[in-house]
Amino acid sequence: MAATSPETGGNVGRPERHATIADVAALAGVSVGTASKALNGRGSLREETRTRVREAARQLSFQANAGARSLHSGRTYTVGMITTDTIGRFSIPVLMGAEDALGAGEMSIFLCDGRDDPIREQYYVKTLLSRRVDGIIVTGRRTEARMSIGRDLPVPVVYAFISSSDPQDCSVVPDEESGARKAVEHLLAVGRTRIAHVTGPEHHNSARVRAAAALDRLTGEGLDLVAPPLFGGWSEAWGRQAVGILLAGRTEFDAVFCGSDQIARGVSDALRAAGRRVPQDVALVGFDNWDVMTEGAQPPLTSVDMDLEGLGRSAAERLLAAINGTASPGRHPHPCRLVVRGSTIVPPA
Repeated sequence: MAATSPETGGNVGRPERHATIADVAALAGVSVGTASKALNGRGSLREETRTRVREAARQLSFQANAGARSLHSGRTYTVGMITTDTIGRFSIPVLMGAEDALGAGEMSIFLCDGRDDPIREQYYVKTLLSRRVDGIIVTGRRTEARMSIGRDLPVPVVYAFISSSDPQDCSVVPDEESGARKAVEHLLAVGRTRIAHVTGPEHHNSARVRAAAALDRLTGEGLDLVAPPLFGGWSEAWGRQAVGILLAGRTEFDAVFCGSDQIARGVSDALRAAGRRVPQDVALVGFDNWDVMTEGAQPPLTSVDMDLEGLGRSAAERLLAAINGTASPGRHPHPCRLVVRGSTIVPPA
């Protein structure tokens, strides 16, 4: 006789038996084939039958075997993600959003760090394909268009945050132009008309795009920037230096739109040191909505949020659609939003 546990009365020494598809079928009163179709969303079954099978699976805590599901469907329910963002400032939120979308379909992600090395990147492409992933997401830390990871790959590829230079590829990118326009519109709405723009290196796509959009929005109102855009580094140090340049040139300004939150944090510090109050004397807007910067600034910083998690979800949803046969080539802008805080709103007296 088998030994039993005094607490549970169960058999000791025997591995726990997991429910099988046959158990689910028996409880639901259907054939094994019908149970399989109901759980995998296949076949022309009545909704009542599908519901009964799913309820039986729930009662039995049935979990489909991933290997069997893979062999049956021809899919591995895995996706590869290749990134060049070694810090993770942009790719981690994109990854989190992608996981939200893919997790609903019980899909897993293999994350690979390409480190801006084409040889390493191609190695990862081959490795992911050898693992028979169902698709690949490519992301990075810059929005510039990059070369495609390969033409005629056996699985669909979606580019997230960065974009592919191949118009036949699917790229989901932040709508930085719209974000910059929203920043300027907000400054105009709070009564600022003498606006300066301080941003990152001119060779960066994001710096150029945000500067051009800000200038275009002001031109539409018959206004201009108080000085040509100040291009520099993505750093607090550059923000402080830029304020020095504006003040030394006796430039009159009542607002500064910055190309990043780091720059805006430096601008804020330099304005305070010069005796200029934010937002009473100078309203200040950043870009990225990086909480480390926005919440740490005094006062908290109004900023443009690129909704990176939402962008990641959108990219993953487009990849799932491509896996299921509905590709969406081209460049797809993802909307930004403005998060208003104390750096632009004058507190009541």
